[in-house]
Amino acid sequence: MNYSTVYVGMDVHKESFSLCCYTNEKEKGEYPQKVEAHYSKIINYIEAMRFHYGDDATFICGYEAGCLGFTLYHQLTDHGIKCIILAPTTMPQPQGKKKVKTDKRDAERIARCLAHHDYSAVHVPTEKDEQTKEYIRMRCDHKLALKKVKQQILAFCLRHNYRYEDGSNHWTEKHLKWLRSLKPDGLYGEILQEYLLTYDTLSDKLERLDKRIEELATDDVYKENVHKLTCFLGIKTQTALSVITETGDFKRFATAQHYASYLGLVPGEDSSGDDQNRLGITKAGNRHLRMLLTEASQSYGRGQVGYKSKALKQRQAGNDPEVIAYADKANERLRRRYYKLVLGKCKKHNVAKTAIARELACYIWGMMTGNIA
Repeated sequence: MNYSTVYVGMDVHKESFSLCCYTNEKEKGEYPQKVEAHYSKIINYIEAMRFHYGDDATFICGYEAGCLGFTLYHQLTDHGIKCIILAPTTMPQPQGKKKVKTDKRDAERIARCLAHHDYSAVHVPTEKDEQTKEYIRMRCDHKLALKKVKQQILAFCLRHNYRYEDGSNHWTEKHLKWLRSLKPDGLYGEILQEYLLTYDTLSDKLERLDKRIEELATDDVYKENVHKLTCFLGIKTQTALSVITETGDFKRFATAQHYASYLGLVPGEDSSGDDQNRLGITKAGNRHLRMLLTEASQSYGRGQVGYKSKALKQRQAGNDPEVIAYADKANERLRRRYYKLVLGKCKKHNVAKTAIARELACYIWGMMTGNIA
């Protein structure tokens, strides 16, 4: 029998791939097989399946987004095999408390989702976007390492009763000078020096990485869009470049609400009949961008409504008047809304910041798609 389309679900892991075929004609998984974690094994599996489904059958492969990234996708597409990466948060999950989860069942579930179109495909970035995105995320990893070292130094000082009483702010020039002036006895002194050496190394590296990111942002592919996004309050070069490379094509989102949903910044819902129950944000989609926009939204909780700092004016300089006017309208509205939520409606600061991050994402979508009227 000849089948027009055969869907191949792949449950991929570091050491092995579990494969399963699914067709709309039979509506069940067939020919499950576990193979070595190499794309050539998938190609061999598909060629073997042509014996069962016919030489004219079209095979569509799919796997959940995970640790393998886009490597397997590119390997299969380079060999003429259509492949789709499924966003796990958009796929239907097994219902009920009791369930059996195996690699075989996961592969069949993925194949069924492909056949029934019960998923959203992950956007595959260009090679340049992928490299830039990985570089920025590497910088964020070093930033987390620096944060941990700072915590370790402060904890060490507290354990040994070294209290900084000359000021309330840590990690200023004055605080660092005080840390370097400490002379703990014995091995403690050597420990503190090693901590401070690690701190200096990571600080210097972050400074070098930030300069490199500024250089990447001047590339012709990113320069104009980065310049536009930095017109928003709280968004500088690194955040702007992350938004561009992580999102890719903004026009693939029909509305601003769809973009905010992609970032997981929209509220969930658990309603039945006339009862409506709103939940917290879904936290689906791109976690990295959600974190960056939430951090950017903190800037709207400071300053007067309509006030523009010198740094913001410098970032806006050189943009089209329409772009600046659109950004100013967004900045004024979001700052006014933040104060209304916190002071007028007595919302918690974190709730207000999340609400501002969602609207900021909508304004970003408008800027990047030209909907700035």
